[in-house]
Amino acid sequence: MWTAFTRAVSPNLGRCELTHLDRASIDVELAAAQHACYEAALTELGCQIERLPELPEQPDSVFVEDTALVLDELAVVTRPGALSRRLETTTVAAALARVRTVSEITAPGTLDGGDVVVVGHQIFVGKSGRSNAAGVTQLRSFVSGAGYEVHSVDVDGCLHLKSAATCIAPGALLLNPDWVDVSAFEDFDCLEIDPAEPFAANVVRVGERLLHTDAFPRTHTRLKERGFAVRSVDVSELAKAEGALTCCSLLVRQ
Repeated sequence: MWTAFTRAVSPNLGRCELTHLDRASIDVELAAAQHACYEAALTELGCQIERLPELPEQPDSVFVEDTALVLDELAVVTRPGALSRRLETTTVAAALARVRTVSEITAPGTLDGGDVVVVGHQIFVGKSGRSNAAGVTQLRSFVSGAGYEVHSVDVDGCLHLKSAATCIAPGALLLNPDWVDVSAFEDFDCLEIDPAEPFAANVVRVGERLLHTDAFPRTHTRLKERGFAVRSVDVSELAKAEGALTCCSLLVRQ
């Protein structure tokens, strides 16, 4: 059984933080409808949805993944790299404290959950504008006792590491080789996205099934040809806010 912690789309989503995309008009009602379909898809894949308290004044608050890393043994509440997002962590910490022992990244460390990819007991953290060396050092101290190793990975051209690589099965990743140093994953089975779909490496894995955006049919086909069961959803409005599928939930295995 999985619990997916989510949060409603803020009516101020149009004021979101942007790093690599130009600001475009966002239809908030459509974004909320797409988010509801995303939650329904997670339910279909076996998740129980638990909504975090709404934060209407926090434009990026729907992207709950950036506020924490949840492992089977513990949880780490992050300190987001964007100053505007740091008020989002309080309610996440309270919710996770009910299901995990919680540690928290503190100043001067910064860490976005979107920069963290977990493959077994190997944790990879993207060297991005949102996560710094102090945050990585603190994370390593929190998780080493549970047998995890933490590695820093170079990323370029995207906001977070999970824009360039995500875990799709034990020991396997989907990745965009133009945005990440693939040598970091040489010990794993790596499937490259279709080069015409640079944002296609972000997928949500629930057990043996994958959730993928329908904007990337060529990569979707590559996944299915490799034997993966793939469910697709439309998150086009959330994507205008540099949000990807993994951004919109925190998955907790019960």
